[in-house]
Amino acid sequence: METGKAEAKKPIRVLLLDDRQDNLILRAAILRSHGYEAVTSSSVEEAEAHLSNIDIAVLDYHLGAGKFGTEVAQSLRDKRPEVPIIILSATLERKFGGVEDMHLLKGYSSVDDLLAALHSFEAKRRGKPVVVDARGFFYSRIAMAMGEDVVMEILDRDGNWLYVNEFFARLYERKRGWFPGKNLFQEFPELGEEWKEIIRTVADTRETYVDRSFRGLPHLPTRTDRWNWNILVFPLKLHDNRNGVVLTARVIEKR
Repeated sequence: METGKAEAKKPIRVLLLDDRQDNLILRAAILRSHGYEAVTSSSVEEAEAHLSNIDIAVLDYHLGAGKFGTEVAQSLRDKRPEVPIIILSATLERKFGGVEDMHLLKGYSSVDDLLAALHSFEAKRRGKPVVVDARGFFYSRIAMAMGEDVVMEILDRDGNWLYVNEFFARLYERKRGWFPGKNLFQEFPELGEEWKEIIRTVADTRETYVDRSFRGLPHLPTRTDRWNWNILVFPLKLHDNRNGVVLTARVIEKR
């Protein structure tokens, strides 16, 4: 019985592969502060020597001298397919491994993203159901593609906010976290039934709507009376496969 308790408390061993020592030192310190055991490697060969004795692998994609973390990922998948793999890279152009894996974007994914992934995979290792909530990561990639000077909202077909970008939040003088879970039409009833119908039609028919008036944005607390906006509403499959929309607005000229 005591042996079982000791086994349950054994720390999760995380393999960290990165050719930059400063990255290894920082990630290892963060993981250790959260109760993980970090096994650091700066080369493919060094990492592969640890594959038999790790629980999760966090591998940098691009290493020096034409080496790639996916070499280690493939070896690990062949030898121990049950071990989850997290790839850290500066691009989303490739997919890695199977459904157990996660791909985090360097420079944009936060420490919290990495820790959330590790917690999920740790639960899986202990035989518990795993739900990886990647909606913030998914929607933030869309915001990145749109640009920082574009107002952006992501809503379900009923007008419930799932995500807003920083530009939108600043216009309404609120924190971004205030919006998700609230309803656009309850907070801004002046939008009326017409915009409810526009949102639902775009979500359900997969059509795109363009409006070059100011009607698509509720009255703002900051001065926008001399701006012309280009409003675009286009369909999006949400993280849970429901129909939704992205509503974007860009200033096209100042009068």
